[in-house]
Amino acid sequence: MSCQSHVYVVAGASRGIGLQFVTSLLARGEIVVAIARNPDKAEWLHKLAKDGKNDKKLFIVKGDVADAVSIEVAAKETAKRIPGGYVDVLINNAVYADSTTQGHTLISYPSTDLLISNFTQAFQTNVLGPIVTTNAFIPLLRKGSLKKVFTINSGLADVQLSLKGEIPTFTPYCVTKSALEMTNVKYADEGFTFLDIAPGVVHTSATNLSSPNEEEMSVIMKAAASFKKAYPDWNSLVVKL
Repeated sequence: MSCQSHVYVVAGASRGIGLQFVTSLLARGEIVVAIARNPDKAEWLHKLAKDGKNDKKLFIVKGDVADAVSIEVAAKETAKRIPGGYVDVLINNAVYADSTTQGHTLISYPSTDLLISNFTQAFQTNVLGPIVTTNAFIPLLRKGSLKKVFTINSGLADVQLSLKGEIPTFTPYCVTKSALEMTNVKYADEGFTFLDIAPGVVHTSATNLSSPNEEEMSVIMKAAASFKKAYPDWNSLVVKL
């Protein structure tokens, strides 16, 4: 391992933004621990692992951010596989968003049971997930030199954006992403840097922006109109991965 390399942990690494983080970090010579809920099905991660340039640079570890025990085991596995048992940077990327209900407002859900189910799953993954993952890896991060934690968030976490743009939909996603803003203050006095990153609208296999159906396109267009209302200079660009 190069003395110039740092150790990055990417939680939610099997596709989309997480996979791109893994790919880009490896390309610049970093050491990456890629946490995936189903490693056996993480085809692109295994392709990267087979690349000779990534030998002893990429470690694929099983872990589900919605399962605290699973993440604690992943942290222990990381400590075993990385000499010195340290991590420099943690990237919390895993997310839950139900595309079939994203167009509903709080009062337009077909049933209260579905609303509760959506919010429960969203809080489990989008709020408790990063908290539990960060807590599990803090001992390893304390040993690292950079001590940075990045969490993928969203502009929809901005209450002012929702008010200006009159955005009543994406409710579980918006509420849970806003909740993330209230976490992690505790570690400031230990020299940690915590940063939420809002990459914008990204076309991935999960978002399916290349071929949305009529209902999905309606939601997308309403969201775009709301963003434009809040920020007239917004150019509606979509990033593709």
